[in-house]
Amino acid sequence: MPVAPPEWRHSGPYFVIALALHALLLVLTPDLLPERPVVPPAQTINVTFEQAAAPSVPLALPLPPAAVAPKAPAAPDRPRPQSLPGRAVLAVMPQPRTKQAPFSVAESAAAAADERQPSAPASATGNGPVQVAAAHYDAAYLHNPRPAYPPLSRRLGEEGKVLLRVRVSREGLAAAVDLEKSSDFERLDEAARAVVSRWRFVPARRGDETIEATVIVPIVFRLDG
Repeated sequence: MPVAPPEWRHSGPYFVIALALHALLLVLTPDLLPERPVVPPAQTINVTFEQAAAPSVPLALPLPPAAVAPKAPAAPDRPRPQSLPGRAVLAVMPQPRTKQAPFSVAESAAAAADERQPSAPASATGNGPVQVAAAHYDAAYLHNPRPAYPPLSRRLGEEGKVLLRVRVSREGLAAAVDLEKSSDFERLDEAARAVVSRWRFVPARRGDETIEATVIVPIVFRLDG
């Protein structure tokens, strides 16, 4: 009895034809195929965990060594004033330059008139002697300047009294200034002579007439202790 051939032999050609038709259809109509969604590539995010930094604590820096103040040089010893024979040592205090030496007006006008003025002649009419007024220098309106204390004499502690013989002209000017008695310090003598030579005087008078006369002017230089 003859064996029948398997069925796949009869359907094989049809299967091949069907595959070819499907392939042709896919080639001719590619747009008919459903589009696959495009999936974007996954992004990789790198996350790094860092430990929070601890708050910085300022370190105690070593303090610089304290600056040592330089020692001030020792002041040289000032020479102490030596006491003069018979003179007390005075503590001379510094005084302003504008301060002027005091001067004395202890001159006796009456004594000077009796010693140096000629005696008044008797009046021709017999009514008595003519009055004579001595020259003087202490009137306030004369504005005579006081002598300035010499700076070197002030520093050296020089003091003294100067007596000056002044010949007063009829116009009230110092016609001549001579040293009657020294203060023992030439600087003080010259300072007194220089200022008195510029003074104005009230001239002496005989009756109503001005006359030339001589007057003694004492100048005292004294330091205030």
